[in-house]
Amino acid sequence: MNANILDTIDMGALGKSLQEARKKRGLTQEDAADVLHVARTTITAIEKGERRIKSGELIKLSQAYGRQVSEFVRQRPTIQPFQAQFRGPLARTAKDTKQIEQSINELEELCLNYLELETITAAPLAKNYPREYGVSGISPEQAGEGVAVQERNRLGLGDGPLPILRDILEEDVGLRVFYLPLTPAKFSEIYSYSDELGGCVAVNSLHPEERRRWSLAHGYAHFLAHRYTPVVTAYESDDRLPSDERFADSFAQNFLMPTEGLKRRYYDRRLTKGTVTPADLCILAYYYGVSVEALTRRLEDLRLLPAGTWERLRAGEFRVRAAQQELGLGRIPARDDRLPRRYQHLAFHAFSQGLISEGQFARFLGLSRMQSRRVAELFSYEATSMLSDVDLGVPAA
Repeated sequence: MNANILDTIDMGALGKSLQEARKKRGLTQEDAADVLHVARTTITAIEKGERRIKSGELIKLSQAYGRQVSEFVRQRPTIQPFQAQFRGPLARTAKDTKQIEQSINELEELCLNYLELETITAAPLAKNYPREYGVSGISPEQAGEGVAVQERNRLGLGDGPLPILRDILEEDVGLRVFYLPLTPAKFSEIYSYSDELGGCVAVNSLHPEERRRWSLAHGYAHFLAHRYTPVVTAYESDDRLPSDERFADSFAQNFLMPTEGLKRRYYDRRLTKGTVTPADLCILAYYYGVSVEALTRRLEDLRLLPAGTWERLRAGEFRVRAAQQELGLGRIPARDDRLPRRYQHLAFHAFSQGLISEGQFARFLGLSRMQSRRVAELFSYEATSMLSDVDLGVPAA
């Protein structure tokens, strides 16, 4: 590293970045002092920007924090501290907390990368955000339905199914959506908001698409009504859900399966055949991109099916996957690449215009240099507009 670079860097900002990286790594100031063989007070002075760090010291701390030196010396946009908190009926262990905190840190880094790419390319994200909806004074279920109807009208979505929900929320609303492997599997999505970044959502890529769509709609509900309240949501049933979680669940079912459209399609099937069979439920669920359970429970809530229908189907060992296969229903269409499509295009544009190096291009995509060259070739020949982790292999650590 060129030592002269440190002469041009704001030591206060660098110190703050080092402090945040240390804390995210779970290290104390004493641990950092041991790495440099200095007193703890020296680390305190470095993190406060009162003592100029040497290049060799920065290299050692970067290695200890699991970061690249370039992450600390390059000019990056500044944002408020990224926040997410646990909500809902979640019994978690210390291991669970550590694992999900790593995902929160990953989401923060990706969102900051996204903002940095926008700064480099002078292409700020277009945010079609409504004002935060007021949902007090009525039941969470009524509020969820009302906001879902208003949002569908605002976005011109009608009352039909939503083909690829992620595209709608990324391109028509302006959310930053990432598909990340959240572990353990009970975690479904992470939502956070700041004025600099806007709405940010990470959905568990390990879940099937119908569950990811529900999680994405659930996170969108928090953005619409509880914008400044960060949340990490788990998918666990509980009859004592807090009101904001009940609101988010109500919004998700009404946004994905609007009442009038669903009723019309349900009655069409019943009038044609005289009854609605489990096969019909599978077909309708596929049509709306939701699970058979979610579709059945929604029809129960609308009193189109008797209460307890889903429990009776499950008790009768109705095999959803087997039925779907017999009906020729494949996987629900999805764009499940890890990074937003716009993020990928911004990275390629910056690289092709010489605004970032090949190494930076690889870092932004989380790939090795060899993998990043392949991606650049794909973009160059316009062979694809969506790049999935399956196509690219496992991202580089």
